[in-house]
Amino acid sequence: MNITLIIIFVFGIFIFLSSFFTVKQQTSVIIERFGKFLSVRNSGLQLKIPLIDRIAGRVNLKIQQLDVLIETKTKDNVFIKMKVSVQFKVIQDKVYEAFYKLEYPHDQITAYVFDVVRAEVPKLILDDVFVRKDDIAIGVKRELNEAMMTYGYDIINTLVTDIDPDIQVKNAMNRINAADREKTAAEFESEAQRIRIVAKAKAEAESKKLQGQGIADQRREIARGLVESVEVLNSVGINSQEASALIVVTQHYDTLQAIGADTNSNLILLPNSPQAGSDMLNNMVASFSASNQIGETMKNQPKRIKKKDDHTSTDFNPSDTSNPE
Repeated sequence: MNITLIIIFVFGIFIFLSSFFTVKQQTSVIIERFGKFLSVRNSGLQLKIPLIDRIAGRVNLKIQQLDVLIETKTKDNVFIKMKVSVQFKVIQDKVYEAFYKLEYPHDQITAYVFDVVRAEVPKLILDDVFVRKDDIAIGVKRELNEAMMTYGYDIINTLVTDIDPDIQVKNAMNRINAADREKTAAEFESEAQRIRIVAKAKAEAESKKLQGQGIADQRREIARGLVESVEVLNSVGINSQEASALIVVTQHYDTLQAIGADTNSNLILLPNSPQAGSDMLNNMVASFSASNQIGETMKNQPKRIKKKDDHTSTDFNPSDTSNPE
């Protein structure tokens, strides 16, 4: 009797304890009675009838994420692999639909994602796929919401997290991008070189202009100094020829002195004899005298007039006023 009572007591304790169960936060429990749906229990301590009611399953109410890998082709015949991340959860008021109407929700979501992506991407070229990936994600979310809402699932968000073209296509794109950047760099470098050349030419032109002005001013001052020197020498009784000779000789020896003072000079002044100044002056005076004589001779030479009638020419002196007959 004692053993039987102990067994009944232990069995009673087991039955009593099995009447209670707990449900975690963000979880719902489906209770069935003799295989038929009875109720949905939410988080907390719950009670059921032992041996009659049973826990048919637990439904996770947290936001879940499903990553779907898809291989498809673009409009320009480029095969790409896309990764679409779908974030979804079970609607708390539709736990019954989520548990009984859909057995494999991940497979259902994957099928809809494949259908939408393979319908949209072939309409776009590769560059547009990268630019309009958000439009593709919005299209996937809209299609999934319409289909999965019936089964008690809410699509929170869809993201196109990766677009991976074929390796050869990526290499070609990288080469195109590199060539375009090199072209842009070459254009900027050419423009910079042109600006440097123009600036250098302007600087040289300005330098030549200033140099020419300096030379002109220098020669103007030298000429003014020579005039003043001649006037000063004339005032003390030295005529112009003697003054010119003195100035030439003075400048000649000043030049020789300046050359000798510079140890790094490679300039040699020819002629550099003591008579060089006098010789140059005499040559200049002789040249001027010869030029004046030639000019006077040409002025005094009679002109020859050619008659049209007898084709004979006579000498005509404009200074002769006598009758030629």
